[in-house]
Amino acid sequence: MLQPSKKLYQKLQKQYSRRINLDLRRIKKVLEKLNNPQEKLENVINVIGSDGKNSVLTSLKYFLEANKQKVNTFTSPHLYDVRQRFWLGNRFISLKEIKKYKKVIERTKQKLTLFELLTCIYILAASKTDPNSYNIVESGLLFKKDSTNLWCYPLAQVVTNINYQHQEWVNPKTIAEICKQKVGSLSKNTTIYTGKQKPKTLKIIKKILQKNPSRKKYYGSWSIIIKNNKKFYKDQNNLILLNSKNIYSDGLWENVGLAIKVAIDLGIDVKKIKQTIKKIKFEGRCQFVRGKLTKKLHKTEKLLIDTCHSDESTKNLASYLRKFKLPVYGICGILKNKNPNKLIKNFKGIFKKLITFKIPEESNALSSYDLKRIAEGEGFKTVQAQSIKDALKIVSSKEKKIIVLWGSTYGAGHALSIN
Repeated sequence: MLQPSKKLYQKLQKQYSRRINLDLRRIKKVLEKLNNPQEKLENVINVIGSDGKNSVLTSLKYFLEANKQKVNTFTSPHLYDVRQRFWLGNRFISLKEIKKYKKVIERTKQKLTLFELLTCIYILAASKTDPNSYNIVESGLLFKKDSTNLWCYPLAQVVTNINYQHQEWVNPKTIAEICKQKVGSLSKNTTIYTGKQKPKTLKIIKKILQKNPSRKKYYGSWSIIIKNNKKFYKDQNNLILLNSKNIYSDGLWENVGLAIKVAIDLGIDVKKIKQTIKKIKFEGRCQFVRGKLTKKLHKTEKLLIDTCHSDESTKNLASYLRKFKLPVYGICGILKNKNPNKLIKNFKGIFKKLITFKIPEESNALSSYDLKRIAEGEGFKTVQAQSIKDALKIVSSKEKKIIVLWGSTYGAGHALSIN
């Protein structure tokens, strides 16, 4: 079923602009012509930030569903199947439904960007589900004029780590302006949760939110702590052991902790939260995989896939990889606008060798040659590959090792689709 989904998404990409055009007027006109279906959605939770939105959203979804709640989610981008963006209560949307709602939206004769179209499809589909459902919506770029900034009275707005990503879309290009765009337009009638930040960033956020009358809960009223070499979520009333065979990095645990805080405040029993932690999985987020890609690898080799493509997320992955005593090899494909020099530099002293490839079907992807030159400039022993499969052939041997594919959501998605 992946091929029909891929064909549909390619058709949407040709028909609708992928260009980012931040303006709420277009989507609001469409929704008005459709009788404002967004107003039918109850229990809306916006997830906003630079890194960690998807893992916070996914964790919160697990906790709510463990509490027998119906949950709809809208995420962006998808890894390898456009249907992954739309979770409706107990299933992903169908291709037939995507086509149906697309036709409904097109009858308004309003021009939309691709992301705006997908947002409208989510709203129409979610409005047909259980009216008591929770609706967890991941923001796109920034938030002020993002097409998901549609609700005046959301149940909660959750702010994950904010960093220098997307600075090309703000002026001046400062962390203060990025914070202003992300949290300056948050609702004045909600509860705002702010996850762990750098001290300077937190200070900026607090100053921006000073005049916002919403209830505000900052990292520190809960935290992730280490006690007797074990990791715990801690707040004033709870100490929860964080133990899982699926979650490895410190950054992911911080995101789980943020979701735990929101879940507790929503009244979810702590026992259910404890039972659910072990079940949480994040596809493509620091994930060891087995499948078609690993069939030709030796038993002594492990393949890890991570979508990391920012300074903070690559540092987080690098911190996790330093724990291994085994040799670590990297396979990377990176987009041109993601500051590849800085991302590659974060892995100094970690990768024994780096294999570069060009992410297929992405016009903004760096060539394997350009990536190789950048990596060599940073002192890495580097080899070019024609594809992910070719990269695995190059790196595979009987040597016991960790092979890490990283650098882009699109690259990780392509690998997972093959797998």
